[in-house]
Amino acid sequence: MTTDKKASDKWRAATRSVRGGTARSGFNETSEAIFMNSGYVYDTAAEAEASFDGTGPERFVYSRFANPTVAMFEERLALLEGASYCRGTASGMSAVWNALIACTKAGGRVVGSRALFGSCEFILTTLLPRFGVETELVDGTDHAAWEKALSKPADAVFIETPSNPTLEVIDIAFVVDLAHKAGAKVVVDNVFATPILQKPMELGADIVVYSATKHIDGQGRCLGGAILFNDKEWHDNHLTTFLRHTGPSMSPFNAWVLLKGLETLGLRVDQHIRNATALAGFLSEQPQVSRVIYPGLESHPQHELAMKQMSGRGGGLIAIELAGGKSAAFSLLDNLQLIDISNNLGDAKSLATHPWTTTHQRVPAEDKITMGITEGMLRLSVGLEDIDDLKEDLTAALRV
Repeated sequence: MTTDKKASDKWRAATRSVRGGTARSGFNETSEAIFMNSGYVYDTAAEAEASFDGTGPERFVYSRFANPTVAMFEERLALLEGASYCRGTASGMSAVWNALIACTKAGGRVVGSRALFGSCEFILTTLLPRFGVETELVDGTDHAAWEKALSKPADAVFIETPSNPTLEVIDIAFVVDLAHKAGAKVVVDNVFATPILQKPMELGADIVVYSATKHIDGQGRCLGGAILFNDKEWHDNHLTTFLRHTGPSMSPFNAWVLLKGLETLGLRVDQHIRNATALAGFLSEQPQVSRVIYPGLESHPQHELAMKQMSGRGGGLIAIELAGGKSAAFSLLDNLQLIDISNNLGDAKSLATHPWTTTHQRVPAEDKITMGITEGMLRLSVGLEDIDDLKEDLTAALRV
């Protein structure tokens, strides 16, 4: 069975997560098949020629370009996001890089929010300038800073909202309006919110990127990324060029794992949020914790905006600050018995990391401070365990 487009357009999110993009082979398998082949055969030389010059029917010609299992993942995620198109990539950072490079060229200009994941910050501040692209970072929550930065032409704007790890929430619609007037496409990294909570395209964003490694897989099994968009001309004349010739292809096996992840994404995200909301309130009452940063708390600087943009919920990530700085943060991490120390996130297992020394280790200290990252900050990715077990683990670790 190949998914009926007209039928799938009417499906709700939970149904799309389970059945979207399904394309059964002649064996009528229940679960999606894994097509691990790299190439495809042709009945005649003329058929091969027509497949490559575009005059023949659309078909698979090489798995670096497209693959049946990857195509199923792409269609399912596009349906869930509400996008016309999706392209899978080998990792989330591959999705970020290819989306941005397909928007600009030497002599171009990219504006980004300052609070970024370390590798994203590297792309904007170090890698793009090597290719002759001017980049500028601004405080993502400062409207005046956006107005100034986008008072002159730009090719692209890149934002994370909520940001990693400080959970800043950026007004997407406001930035989109300014960016489009400046001639820029808006690329939103939607990893923390997931397509369950936030739909940047509904707020005017042009491109959404994901590290599918995070919540979409959600069980620490494989890498993957995705680029979602509606502009076919941009895809055909810009993005495809980079994807086809540089080869950041998603593995068919990984695509199959991610398809399985999408089936339970909504259920898992709901539980992540229930646990995170309870844990954020609990941590706010602990004397060893000087600050809890969680969009679902009224104490969050952009709480009202977060509730408006994120379906009224705060997500599954929490940042906390300990007054004792790095030594207090390390002590808490080292004394956890249930929660694992890991720089991954969106996993079924609760994970904690020290951004200053891990995800943002290479960012200069002064820039980390500007981004709001302190030596006493920890990022908690709240998993699916029993909430009382999580509270007990943190209580014991904080008391040491």
